[in-house]
Amino acid sequence: MEAAPDAELTQAPPVCPLNGDWHYQFRILLLGDSTVGKTSLLRRYTERCFVPAPCPTVGVEFYSRMMELPPGIRVKLQLWDTAGQERFRCITRSFYRNAVGVLLVFDMTNRRSFENIFDWYNEVTNVMDKVVFLLVGHKSDLHCVNRVTVEEAEGLAMSLGTRFIETSAKDNVNVDLAFETMANAVYEALRQKEIDLQEGWDGVKVIHKKRTSSLQRRKKPPEEKCQC
Repeated sequence: MEAAPDAELTQAPPVCPLNGDWHYQFRILLLGDSTVGKTSLLRRYTERCFVPAPCPTVGVEFYSRMMELPPGIRVKLQLWDTAGQERFRCITRSFYRNAVGVLLVFDMTNRRSFENIFDWYNEVTNVMDKVVFLLVGHKSDLHCVNRVTVEEAEGLAMSLGTRFIETSAKDNVNVDLAFETMANAVYEALRQKEIDLQEGWDGVKVIHKKRTSSLQRRKKPPEEKCQC
């Protein structure tokens, strides 16, 4: 008979729903070289569409989507799309500290983008100690011109202590899986107390119910006393 799990380890973080809409906000960052398809992934996930050649991201752009994790935990993902060009690195770096998760994205047909993943990983870990990573190999629909094998990508993911998922925004392959895997990993890290909630840190927000302002409250009229 297996021993019961440690209650302290399995206890979920506090949850306070906002009007029944969502419990947590997770800030997730997408990093990788220019043209690897970060924007295409985000638009496929949040807008359910594919744009073949979106304009290059300038600085940082924001997307969001609601999702539900078992058992009934509603999460808002705030997704940061970052520019891969070197001239925007100073802007991109300023966002590292307030992210709880990072999708490291490379192009399966671009060997250099794969080799540069270590640089992106090191940039984040030089700033943050506790962050959840996921390695994403994009453009799997172009497998006939791949320059990176799945075995190599899985080996890199293992060395970084994370998982590897191959995706295609064009064919809508594993896009939802990538973001769901990240959200579940963040929640599990919270549940296991591997990530601490800190005052002033926006990587994870526990959402509390909004208080109704005094102007919105309707005072109940006083009951008239019987004069008889």
